[in-house]
Amino acid sequence: RNLLDMDTFSKSDPVVVLFVQGSGSSEWKEFGRTEVIDNTLNPDFVRKFVLDYYFEEKQNLRFDVSSLRSHGAVLGMQDFLGQAFVALGEVIGSQRGRLERALTGVPGKRCGTILLLAEELSNCRDIVTMQLCANKLDKKDFFGKSDPFLVFYRSNEDGTFTICHKTEVVKNTLNPVWQPFTIPVRALCNGDYDRTVKIDVYDWDRDGSHDFIGEFATSYRELSRAQSQFTVYEVLNPRKKCKKKKYVNSGTVTLLSFSVESEFTFVDYIRGGTQLNFTVAIDFTASNGMPSQPTSLHYASPYQLSAYALALKAVGEIIQDYDSDKLFPAYGFGAKVPPDGKISHQFPLNNNVDNPSCAGIEGVLESYLQSLRTVQLYGPTNFAPVINQVAGTAAQVTDGSQYHVLLIITDGVISDMLQTKEAIVTASALPMSIIIVGVGPAEFEAMEELDGDDVRVSSRGRYAERDIVQFVPFRDYVDDSGNQVLSMARLAKDVLAEIPEQLLSYMKTRDIKPRRADP
Repeated sequence: RNLLDMDTFSKSDPVVVLFVQGSGSSEWKEFGRTEVIDNTLNPDFVRKFVLDYYFEEKQNLRFDVSSLRSHGAVLGMQDFLGQAFVALGEVIGSQRGRLERALTGVPGKRCGTILLLAEELSNCRDIVTMQLCANKLDKKDFFGKSDPFLVFYRSNEDGTFTICHKTEVVKNTLNPVWQPFTIPVRALCNGDYDRTVKIDVYDWDRDGSHDFIGEFATSYRELSRAQSQFTVYEVLNPRKKCKKKKYVNSGTVTLLSFSVESEFTFVDYIRGGTQLNFTVAIDFTASNGMPSQPTSLHYASPYQLSAYALALKAVGEIIQDYDSDKLFPAYGFGAKVPPDGKISHQFPLNNNVDNPSCAGIEGVLESYLQSLRTVQLYGPTNFAPVINQVAGTAAQVTDGSQYHVLLIITDGVISDMLQTKEAIVTASALPMSIIIVGVGPAEFEAMEELDGDDVRVSSRGRYAERDIVQFVPFRDYVDDSGNQVLSMARLAKDVLAEIPEQLLSYMKTRDIKPRRADP
């Protein structure tokens, strides 16, 4: 909108070139360009750019707008009209996936604006639940009836078939009723509703040499008709059909029920207005070492950030794109705080008890560095108070419009394990996730116990509803060459990768659907 006019006898002929930056790299590479639109300062471009989106990565984009001097001109034979820098997450995290950004780069001139619109490509996200039964199947076992099961195959473009589902075995019956099962539509037919779905019926044998009873073919479209009526399929055995003149079939299979649900994605919720609220908690215990000493984990040299600051920037700079007010509550724990020198496990880094929020990630970093100068590092290392603090906030809004992410950065062995487990179990029923980043050389076995990937966290006989904790040791991500940008990109990629799934698991267990974005 309102581009610079560089042509003498007419308006500009604008084109936009998109450049992308690799993760942890500063190099820009051209990704693609729009069509040229003649003689306008307010072009609406038609050509779309299709990008892979990763929540856990900072995907930097650069849009260069130019006016071509003549058709077919190469870049360079053109006038520069301005450029805009933006992260893909900023566009997706903006209201209705629509972002307007001022163009800059031409000194002393207002270059107009660029309007970016992001939408997720639908890739057939429906999920089907169906139930089948059979009647009068062929008897295959000498001493008993058959033990039937079904095998579903999706047909491929080249005419071959790929197995996509097996039912359970129902023992010793010719009239089995199988349990209902769920399968994504794309697994069943790759989104092509008329593509053949082949179903084989087998008699199970212990030695794996299952006996073929028969087969039938259908399609997703035909199966879906069962929503209004039972559908009965004849099970046919081609070999028997050739051999026996009076052969009718080897039984029938009936589709008892068929229902379809849409599977929502992380982007659906973000576009529907769900905000990610980011809270930081930083370890101020004495085991970190005196902040003024180069051996301290809190030491920030004039040339590089401390491990704490790096972890905070790595995670915060991605999450902030999904938080409209960019205000982040930030706490410290394990220090004696002024004026009375009492030990606190949730003191606000900005020294404002009534409003602990800092403006942007830079505001959090400023408050963190200020706190290092005013508090006395002490101990012990208690997580429960700050987890309970964020859980209390999360419990106030549980309708899916707010989701909380707590980042805890710590150097050591946790002192209140029982209370922390109790806090995590309670928090698992709320719209929140917890990221723990361990800095320094300590052993972090206890933290692995909190990261419930293998064994769900439990406390006093109660198990966590969801896995909401992700723990990583920062040392695993430090780049050997000292490239801090690369270290931050690697860390963010791993610690944030589980957040979309954790958000979806909360929404699913509460049956919260995304709000519809306004057209």
